[in-house]
Amino acid sequence: MARTAIVGDSQVNHPDRVTLDAYVLDSLMPDLVGHDRRPSAMLVFLYLWRRTRGGARPTVVSLRMIADGTGLAKRSVQTALDHLRRRDLIGVRRPNATAASSLTLRCHWRDRPAAGAS
Repeated sequence: MARTAIVGDSQVNHPDRVTLDAYVLDSLMPDLVGHDRRPSAMLVFLYLWRRTRGGARPTVVSLRMIADGTGLAKRSVQTALDHLRRRDLIGVRRPNATAASSLTLRCHWRDRPAAGAS
């Protein structure tokens, strides 16, 4: 997931950088953490943001993988995923009951026209 930045006349790779949409920090974080009182949902969303490259592709992950990646308990991850699904922030596909889920971020704010656009 290397990103390339142009510095002067040369390119510099930044493999550990993650770019967030401003909406995620300015609107979604206060909504999930403050209003909904679900900070675990925000942590899971950020973990999925990294795994899906900002919603660009689905990712197949297990509860254990998310728990290990966020530091949350598996039950907290389940609760967070349920909340994100109810808020329509993620799509979940599972081939069967015991398989790892294929998760897709739903970035609805990208579909909206920019303020002041005609």
